[in-house]
Amino acid sequence: MDAIILQILNGLDKGSAYALIALGLTLIFGTLGVVNFAHGALFMIGAFCAVTLNKILTLSHTVIDPTKTDFLGNPAKIQVPYVYDIFGESAGASIIDWSVPLAIFFAIPVMIAIGFIMERGLIKHFYKRPHADQILVTFGLAIVLQEVIKYYYGANPIPTPAPAAFKGSFDFGAMLGFDPNVIIYPYWRLVYFCFAALIIGAVFAFLQFTTFGMVVRAGMADRETVGLLGIDIDKRFTIMFGLAAAVAGLAGVMYGPINAPNYHMGMDFLVLSFVVVVVGGMGSLPGAVAAGFLLGILESFASMREVIAFIPGINQVIIYLVAIIILLTRPRGLMGRKGVMED
Repeated sequence: MDAIILQILNGLDKGSAYALIALGLTLIFGTLGVVNFAHGALFMIGAFCAVTLNKILTLSHTVIDPTKTDFLGNPAKIQVPYVYDIFGESAGASIIDWSVPLAIFFAIPVMIAIGFIMERGLIKHFYKRPHADQILVTFGLAIVLQEVIKYYYGANPIPTPAPAAFKGSFDFGAMLGFDPNVIIYPYWRLVYFCFAALIIGAVFAFLQFTTFGMVVRAGMADRETVGLLGIDIDKRFTIMFGLAAAVAGLAGVMYGPINAPNYHMGMDFLVLSFVVVVVGGMGSLPGAVAAGFLLGILESFASMREVIAFIPGINQVIIYLVAIIILLTRPRGLMGRKGVMED
């Protein structure tokens, strides 16, 4: 039982990332009808927003500390971050420690701006083109963005530590009545799952309970009729592209402490996220979220030592096997709508 609970926790952790990226992908496809293969790059850029803010906050200058000496006996020179000068040493150290959560506020405007530029500058020219053209141009854009990140940040992963308050692990076993230290799980992974649930809930609440969201949902169902009512649905869809980019970026920001950001992390998640979207049903937001968590949990169980010993390599292909089975039995996916990508 303890192994099952631990794998469910692992699956929710992986599923959170899959669901967030797939949610953004589905928002873009459902509103604009664009298959955006650059969406994984937006996840990567979000992670590097956290890296960038950390580098900004740790910018420092050299001061002489008369209380310390170097190996020659001269007063030691130490590096003091500028935030210490502005906020004081204690507050400055806390700001640097909390750089990843603070990067959320840095990443939101950056990702929305990048989303607007992508949509207005490139993707809008491919709305009425075949999906194959959309895939090619957005995949090319993803490669360009990946190489830009590699040029400026290097090819090696860059650690972005979680705040000190969330380092360590939570003893789930003791809470559930098991022996201590039987089921322990990192605090930050629990934070990531809660953060993902919050973002997913906020997106659904925005679409369900705001006038803007209701118009967008109506436009997804019947774009022409909404346009005939005098509503500039194209402008609203552009805003949704920016919001989808922000969702992907925030997923990347908070994922940094789990997996150190690197230039190819977007591609690593992209293919799996598209599988999630297809399994959930093209254009279905609830399907994307449900499929993300489902496939995350299945992948986690397939990674167990006992399962790999029985079926070697199953952890590498389980998601694709499940996708094949679901699409053979339900060609539109779990919650797909009739007529989506069927022409």
